[in-house]
Amino acid sequence: MYLRTIQRRNKDGSVVRYVQIAHNKRVNGVAQADVLVNLGREDHLDRQALSRLVASINRYLGDDDAGVVLDQVDELTVTGSKPLGAIWLLDGLWHQLDIGGALREAFGDRMFTTDMERVLFALVANRVVDPMSKLSAAEWVTQDVVIPGLVSMSEDQAYRAMDALIEADTQAGVQEAVFFQVANLLNLDVDVILFDTTSTYWECDGQEDEGGFRRFGHSKDHRDDLPQIVIGLAVTKEGIPVRCWCWPGETTDMTVVKEVRDGLRQWRLGRVITITDRGFSSGDNLNYLRAGGGHFIAGERMRAGMALVEQVLACPGRYRQVTDNLQVKQVHLPGAEDRKWVVCFNREEAFFNKASREAAVARVVAELARIAVMRTNAVDGDDAHVRAECALRDHKTLGRWVKQLPSGRLALDKAKIKAEARLDGKYLLVTSDLTLPAADVALSYKNLLKVERGFRDLKCVNHIELRPVYHRLEHRIRAHVLLCWLALLLTRVAETATAMTWRRIAIEMGRLHAVTLTGPAGVVCHTTNLTDTQKSILSLCHVDKPPAITHLSTI
Repeated sequence: MYLRTIQRRNKDGSVVRYVQIAHNKRVNGVAQADVLVNLGREDHLDRQALSRLVASINRYLGDDDAGVVLDQVDELTVTGSKPLGAIWLLDGLWHQLDIGGALREAFGDRMFTTDMERVLFALVANRVVDPMSKLSAAEWVTQDVVIPGLVSMSEDQAYRAMDALIEADTQAGVQEAVFFQVANLLNLDVDVILFDTTSTYWECDGQEDEGGFRRFGHSKDHRDDLPQIVIGLAVTKEGIPVRCWCWPGETTDMTVVKEVRDGLRQWRLGRVITITDRGFSSGDNLNYLRAGGGHFIAGERMRAGMALVEQVLACPGRYRQVTDNLQVKQVHLPGAEDRKWVVCFNREEAFFNKASREAAVARVVAELARIAVMRTNAVDGDDAHVRAECALRDHKTLGRWVKQLPSGRLALDKAKIKAEARLDGKYLLVTSDLTLPAADVALSYKNLLKVERGFRDLKCVNHIELRPVYHRLEHRIRAHVLLCWLALLLTRVAETATAMTWRRIAIEMGRLHAVTLTGPAGVVCHTTNLTDTQKSILSLCHVDKPPAITHLSTI
């Protein structure tokens, strides 16, 4: 049954339209319109009466709110359109993981004039969808997007929510509560924890005083000239973030392992194999990782001339193929029966190492030849060749391929080149779990790339954009990092469920809008129709579809 119009042309050329209620019926296999009611001329139609009829029918169907329709449909005006899809998906995952419940439990009996849980969700969603400062985020929430349960937000509310978040995490362990909810929902394997650190810097002059948070240190972003903080991230082998840490910028990798291990041990994760990079593999750190029945897989520094490396390479054994570009060889050393070493060989990496070394050696040979010519042509008092030799000797990448002769002159270090050639494409791993096959050790270590990807997404432009950081106070900095961690968690859960990148998900879901229509009888907010891709994403993430009408108000 439907409403239709017909028209008739008068002798004077004017056109009159009539409104009818009709339905289709099939006659001899052909669909024909069967008129049920003639409502009369369109220009004489009682629109108020028609609106009341529709409302009455909807009340009978038990859908009062949705049944209120705007009369004078021709006068409806589009007064707004805001993106809804990505926010709706993130909000659904937020509720699935019960992050809001964990926050409310952590807040306890504290009373707020604003719904802090909704403000924190808005800040996390902002990091994922359109990262910006907290002041701009407040305007973004109020003017540019639809946040379920939050109409507007101020900058002060954003900062109060951040203060409440870091206090709740310190006292009640918000990260722990959230992670175990994720582990139960996704049935994660938490026996293997991968850990690494990165740093982020402030584009400002100077550092804080001794004991401060923003300090100079070794920058993994190659900005040693700027103050920074160090950030640690632990993830599962599926790439799901487990926990994050923050330390002063002068903190070194070797000093954080005990804090990380103790923090995870408090979560009672059971038997855990911690996988770390070469920067954490001191003897004390590795022994500490074994405390309480734990195990480790760690990268070992592999440089020509090191006693351990020479001892491992001298051990006999054959490489076994694991993947197309990975071979492994298991090694046991005398006197170290509590651990085993695995030598890994990547043929593609070997070609790359060889090509890089040969290019560097060619540059060194050319520079030595140039210096020799300068020395031959030098006149008294001209020490340009000496400065050139010093520059070559101290060069970050080229200096390793030269040696200084007793005469003071530089020469190509052929022994060093030959020794380094033995290491092309190879890296060394050590583990305390003697039951793990060498192939599993190597593949588990390669999963550290997922931590690196997490850091890349945290810092990436047009993703979460951890930096630039505008905060100065330590607790605000920690809260900012925690918000970014929650943002990374939501995106990883969505990617795991859909097997799509977050960039692709955001593009598809960003096409779903909430459109505001205004007419003489009121305002209605209606969502655009879902595409098949949007339906699939919501279904895979187990998030309900948004209702057709998200807001309705009548005059």
